[in-house]
Amino acid sequence: MQPEEAQISDVELLKAIVRQDETALADLYDRYRVILFSLLVRILNSREEAEDVLQEVFLQVWRRAADFDENRGRPFTWLVTLTRSRGIDRLRSLAARERVALAGAREPSEEVSDAVADAYRSEQRGLVTTALAQLPDEQKRALMLAYFDGLTQSEIAEKLDAPLGTVKTRMRSGLIKLRELLGSQSASFGFE
Repeated sequence: MQPEEAQISDVELLKAIVRQDETALADLYDRYRVILFSLLVRILNSREEAEDVLQEVFLQVWRRAADFDENRGRPFTWLVTLTRSRGIDRLRSLAARERVALAGAREPSEEVSDAVADAYRSEQRGLVTTALAQLPDEQKRALMLAYFDGLTQSEIAEKLDAPLGTVKTRMRSGLIKLRELLGSQSASFGFE
């Protein structure tokens, strides 16, 4: 098979997937699963995680095949980009969960907590709650999903049905605004 024929065939498979043709998805999966799986194993250093992410990639292909634009590149390039992005998102998610677990292990137990430290944490929690309340809803929702639900930016984009770039912009803008609000609030309370 010539490379040009393969490209046309891949484009046709994606068009069939847009029409909800499960056989086309299976054919595309069979064609690229080995190379995409290898890429994920290199990114994640875990066969189990790579298997999970590969399923997520093809689920995304099923849902978003219409997003593919043959004028912008080849289907294989699009698949590699999706796979790499999902793999990196998973890696970040795993790292964040590990940081939370380590932080939880280092936290002193409530039984030996210090009254001054408790009062300080309570005051800080109040400042953060007040600052969050001042953010626009779309920024607040994205930040809450990331920091309290542990979702990646891609998972947030999917949950909110918003483009990934929009989610990234909302989160960045929200963090900048939070930094400004917390800086001014902590200064007014004498915490700086």
